[in-house]
Amino acid sequence: MDKPILPVIAGPTASGKTACAVALCKLIGGEVISADSMQIYSGMGILSAVPTAREMDGVPHHLMGCVDPASGYSADAYREDAKARIAEVISRGRVPVLCGGTGLYIDAVTRPMSFSSQRSDEALHRELLALAEQPGGRCRLHDMLRAVDPDSAARLHENDVRRVSRALEVYRLTGVTLTEHTRLDRDREGDFREIIFAPDWPREALYSRIDARVDAMLAAGLVDEVRALMADESSHPTAIQAIGYKEIAAALRGEMPMEKAVYLTKKASRNLAKRQLTWFRRDTRVIWLPAEGESAASLAMRMRDAIEQRFGAAWMPAGL
Repeated sequence: MDKPILPVIAGPTASGKTACAVALCKLIGGEVISADSMQIYSGMGILSAVPTAREMDGVPHHLMGCVDPASGYSADAYREDAKARIAEVISRGRVPVLCGGTGLYIDAVTRPMSFSSQRSDEALHRELLALAEQPGGRCRLHDMLRAVDPDSAARLHENDVRRVSRALEVYRLTGVTLTEHTRLDRDREGDFREIIFAPDWPREALYSRIDARVDAMLAAGLVDEVRALMADESSHPTAIQAIGYKEIAAALRGEMPMEKAVYLTKKASRNLAKRQLTWFRRDTRVIWLPAEGESAASLAMRMRDAIEQRFGAAWMPAGL
């Protein structure tokens, strides 16, 4: 039996992935499977830019707001959850469309990932996290990763303690860097016949979209959401890692003006976009579609045409 076809829409933050995914789903009878490492958590809808009901436009979205921020979650757990949802969508005669900016999650679904099944060493895990809590510890932890795996260190921000420590764990437990595991995994055959698209924007146009996204988040109640999370910060360790949280929280504590917090949030979002672009530019499977001056509907039609060209028109569900 042929492996299922899996359209994927990837790319940096604020590049219009959701709008494209919704438009594509309307063309091919699809449902969106989110591949976003922050949107999967509950209570962080604005911080993680979960699409509104209007933006979803009646298209079912899966794996959003379904994990407690206080609990642990991994690429391995995501892979199992995503594959289960994909199978369920296919069983109903619909087309799953994977959509998100977390490259690790997309790879977890579309490529076998040997490192993700490597069990964590609890003692080592606690040791690394304890180091990160010390003054200057996050920087030292990041330097340790840079010494053994410079490519992973360049991709991960020092504040992303969970992934930095996991990369160090993988190296210490296996003697092989996360970068090398990823390279080896790329040569293995996955469970799907994926086709990956990404909206491609000129850098300044993308930055303008990012600034507008942050402004929209503020208008939607970002400050109030952060204030609510701050009330029980110890129960929401994941929220602290979300871009915008520490900046807005600092302003609410009187440590900086709110205007500066907004500026820093936009700057951090642009830096995230740079890291995402670096990740996806390295993935030779990605089909980049120039997006400036194009509507989501027109991009979706180009995606549909590319899918049909690669797999043939017969792949479409009956009745479409």
